[in-house]
Amino acid sequence: MLNAAVLGASGYVGAELLRLLAAHPNVRATRLFGGSRAGDPVAAAHPQLAADYGGAAFETFRGNLDGVDVVFAALPHGETQKIASAILAAGVPFVDLGADFRLNDAATFEHWYGEAHQAPELLGAFTYGLPELHRDEIRSARAVAAPGCYPTATILALKPLLPFIEAGSIIVDAASGVTGAGRVPKEATHFSTVSESFAAYGLLNHRHTAEMEMELGDGVLFTPHLAPINRGILATCYATATAAFDPLQVLQDAYAGEPFVTVSEEPPATKWTLGTNAARMTARYDARTGRVVALAAIDNLGKGAAGQMIQCANLMLGLDESAGLARSGVCP
Repeated sequence: MLNAAVLGASGYVGAELLRLLAAHPNVRATRLFGGSRAGDPVAAAHPQLAADYGGAAFETFRGNLDGVDVVFAALPHGETQKIASAILAAGVPFVDLGADFRLNDAATFEHWYGEAHQAPELLGAFTYGLPELHRDEIRSARAVAAPGCYPTATILALKPLLPFIEAGSIIVDAASGVTGAGRVPKEATHFSTVSESFAAYGLLNHRHTAEMEMELGDGVLFTPHLAPINRGILATCYATATAAFDPLQVLQDAYAGEPFVTVSEEPPATKWTLGTNAARMTARYDARTGRVVALAAIDNLGKGAAGQMIQCANLMLGLDESAGLARSGVCP
């Protein structure tokens, strides 16, 4: 059994990592770093995990990774920059969910995040962790930056369609569950604010746009929305086609044999992916307007976060890529 360290274990993504690792056949979470919750029992922050982590408590990370075989970091942006060099120096496979090392240059990071990158020399050390597109690179990587939740759904839906669409025509509307905003309380995510409401935010400047444009190699007009649900991402992507084609067949061919991607005729729902590492997709060509529409649904804490991190770690560690990860959703 391999031992994992989880940084940010007290947050929503940390909780999902712990839940998934509790059932992993090859990896267990043994070092649980929880920042401000250091010293608290894990069950106090995550009562749902008491059966598996009832005797565990959160620690403060001070750089000690003795006995650790893989590191997962689920920290706010800016935090991984402070500790990445020490983790890389330890030579331990490292999967980071923060935004610090997803982008390939410091200037782009500064533009979208409004602050200078503190470790630009390390940007080239990280592989972008979307297995369906970068599986071989992830297998040989020592450090992986797992994508954001919105980019995961968007890139998977659009990447195979790029040869058939006009440059500069991509528009993405996507909605996220409230857990995508993290566990720290905010007025915008209070129950009374979110319940029975549906709102757009981050107009023209949402940070995840940079990842989409980096991986798609084209400009993207992206509008995120907050949905009154706990978990889930639904991305609806539009573009102008260069000629009539069958985008559904293109997606089916592109993802044939992929363990976590299902392409079907039915428009996907977020509930279909709840609690899984799955991505559900469909697409249509509209002859009337000459446009294509592609939809993707994922669990923002699963394929959009903790599940994808474990999928990447499985590849890095030479394990079964699907180990510890579910493909069938919890519904109803």
